[in-house]
Amino acid sequence: MISVLDYGMGNIGSITNMFKWIGVDSKVCDNLSSLESAQKLVLPGVGAFDHAMSRIIDLGILETLNHKALVEEIPILGICLGMQLITRGSEEGKMKGLGWIPAEVRSLPKSIGLKIPHMGWNVASTCMKSDLSDGFSEKTRFYFVHSYAVFCDDPEACIFKTSYGVDFDSGIQRGKIFGVQFHPEKSHRYGAKLLRNFANL
Repeated sequence: MISVLDYGMGNIGSITNMFKWIGVDSKVCDNLSSLESAQKLVLPGVGAFDHAMSRIIDLGILETLNHKALVEEIPILGICLGMQLITRGSEEGKMKGLGWIPAEVRSLPKSIGLKIPHMGWNVASTCMKSDLSDGFSEKTRFYFVHSYAVFCDDPEACIFKTSYGVDFDSGIQRGKIFGVQFHPEKSHRYGAKLLRNFANL
């Protein structure tokens, strides 16, 4: 069973619908008790970095999230803003991130003539062997919507790389903690395969 964290910042319905479509059991996790019992967790997110971190703190789930990630070491997948939250922090705001993966979030460059936010389909090239990227090729495409991107300290933490004016890390991993900048729940068969890979961990 996969728990999808609802802290008021994500498109929960699209994610649970995709899990249902691929035949994977999931449930919405919207309180401390359900989070404490989670064995596999998706951390979604759409919106501003500081607002999301404030929601996590205000709901009183920060300590439990850290315990799940760093002590119990359950599989966790951050999606879009959820991926950015697992880094040290973002140029978008002033609050510290969860800090589970050594990385920082920076704005995509605006002086190159490309539209910001980066919206639409783009290639996520596999750059490291991972259970999450199993079966993907160099030409795998996913759906993106974002204005900020993740840049890891350690190149070996990158499992997908994408180019949009700059090369950024569109998929990252440290142990059982994963993050993807794109939206697998909106990425059709490739997104379905990635979520199935996560479910099979």
